[in-house]
Amino acid sequence: MTTTPLTFGTAGLRGPMREGLDAMNVTTVSRATWAVAKVLKDRCLGGSTVVVGRDARHHSDEFAVATAEIFAAEGFSVIFLPHPTPTPVVAYAVRQLSAVAGVQITASHNPPADNGYKVYFDGGIQIVPPTDRDIELAMREAPTDIARQPVTPTDEMLIERYARQAGSLRRTEGDLRVALTAMHGVGGTLAIDVLNRAGITDIHTVASQFEPDPDFPTVAFPNPEEPGATDLLLTLAAENDADVAIALDPDADRCAVGIPTAHGWRLLSGNETGWLLGDYLVSNLAPEDAEKTVVASSIVSSQLLAAIAANYGAHHVETLTGFKWLARADQDIPGATLRYAYEEAIGHCVDPGAVRDKDGISAAVVFCDLVVALRNQGQTVQDRLDALAAKYGAHLTGAVSVHTDADAVMARLRAEPPTQIAGISVSVDDLDQLRGQRRTDALIFTGEGLRVAVRPSGTEPKVKCYIEVSRQPTADVAASSTAAGSELRAVADVVATLLAPPAGKS
Repeated sequence: MTTTPLTFGTAGLRGPMREGLDAMNVTTVSRATWAVAKVLKDRCLGGSTVVVGRDARHHSDEFAVATAEIFAAEGFSVIFLPHPTPTPVVAYAVRQLSAVAGVQITASHNPPADNGYKVYFDGGIQIVPPTDRDIELAMREAPTDIARQPVTPTDEMLIERYARQAGSLRRTEGDLRVALTAMHGVGGTLAIDVLNRAGITDIHTVASQFEPDPDFPTVAFPNPEEPGATDLLLTLAAENDADVAIALDPDADRCAVGIPTAHGWRLLSGNETGWLLGDYLVSNLAPEDAEKTVVASSIVSSQLLAAIAANYGAHHVETLTGFKWLARADQDIPGATLRYAYEEAIGHCVDPGAVRDKDGISAAVVFCDLVVALRNQGQTVQDRLDALAAKYGAHLTGAVSVHTDADAVMARLRAEPPTQIAGISVSVDDLDQLRGQRRTDALIFTGEGLRVAVRPSGTEPKVKCYIEVSRQPTADVAASSTAAGSELRAVADVVATLLAPPAGKS
C-alpha cells in the first residue's frame, strides 16, 4: 500500500508522530527543511537568515535540531531559539530580523500524538500557494542522506524584545485580577512576564496546567474551545473573583477569554472576542487614521466586524480561512495598513506591525486593557457586548461539525442546494467557482438575517458549518437576542440533518 506524503494545509505540515512519509518524524522534517532551503536558494536567497523554534511536544526538540542543522549545512545563517517558545515569537523574530524564513515545530492545539512544521517566509507571514506546492515538489527530490551541521542556540534577546513589544500595547493604567491557563503549553511563563510589563501583576494561574506537558493530562483535547477544557480556569476565576479569564492554547498563538456575568462565568466565542477587540482598537483611532486602517476576518467568521469598520470609516477585508490570508488583507489596498485581524477559532492579530500572525499573548494584553478601559467608564464586558448589539443589531453565531465523507456531502449540496433553511429562504454562493486566490471549497448560504458557511475540514474527514443569525438594531437587546438564539438552534438542527450522511452510510 502506497502512503501519501504529508502536504501543507492551513497551518503547514501536521500529523501523527510515527514512521512513514505520511507522518511527522525526523525523515519528514529533514526532507521538508531541505526542500524549504532549495526553494529559498532557487529564489536567490541562499545564505540569508532563517529562524527556528519549537514548542514542548514530544520530539519537538529533536525535530527542531534537525531543522536548524540542515539549514546550516545548506549555507543559511540560523537563529535557533534557545528553548521551547510560543509560536508568535518565531513570527516576530522573522519580521524583526528581516529573515527570509522561519520554522516553528508545533502542532498547536492538536492531540498529544501529533506534531507539525509551520513555515514563515518574508515578513514573518505564513506561506501561501504556490510556495507550499514548490516546497512539496522539492521534497520529492530530497536526497536520502541530508547533510547536517551543528548549530549553537542563540541567547534570550529576541524573546526579550518580543516581551517588551507585547507589554507595551496597553493604553490604560491600573491593575486587574487575571485568571490564566497555559493549557500545558509553552506560553505560561512568557505570558506572565508580558502581562507584568503591561502593569498587570495580580495573576492567578491554573497550577496543574501551567508547566509544559506534552501529554496534556488534564484535558481530553488541549484546545480552549473544546467542552470542558477551560473548566479549571473558570472555576479558578470564580474562586478568586477575577476580572477576566485568559486561556492560551499550547503554543500560545490563540487566546480564549472568559468573563463574569450575572449568571456566572462564561467563555466568549471567538467572534465575540473579535467584535470587542476590533471595536476597541478602531474606536481609539483618529478619523484620518481610521481611513488608512484595514481590519480583517475570514469567510467563516461573523459579519459584524465589517459593520463596525464601516461605522468608523475603516476598511474591512474578508479573506479565506487561515492567518496566511488574513495577514495579507491589506496588500490590495494602497495607502492602508492592517490594524487587526481575527478568525472565529479564537485567533487574534492585534499588533500586525510586530507579529503578522495570531498571537494569544498580545491579544491577552489588549483584552485586559479593554477590561480596564470599560471599568473606568463604569461598564463591564457584557455591557459592551450589549451596546454593540443595540447599535448594530444582535448577532449570534454557532457551529456544526459532522464526521462524514466531506467530498460526497459537498457534491450533494452543490447538486441539490437547499432553497430554505429552517423556514428561511436562502440563496447560495459557491466559492469554488471564483477565480484567483479567493477560490476555495466552500458554500455560503444567505437569507434574511441568516448566513451559513459550509466547508470540508482540512485535517479530518468531516464537514464544518458556521452559522450566523442577525437582527436589526432595537432598544430591547434581550428580547432580540433571545429570538435570535431560538432561530440559531433551529438552523443548527436543520443543518446537522443536511450534513448527515444518508441512512445506512457514514
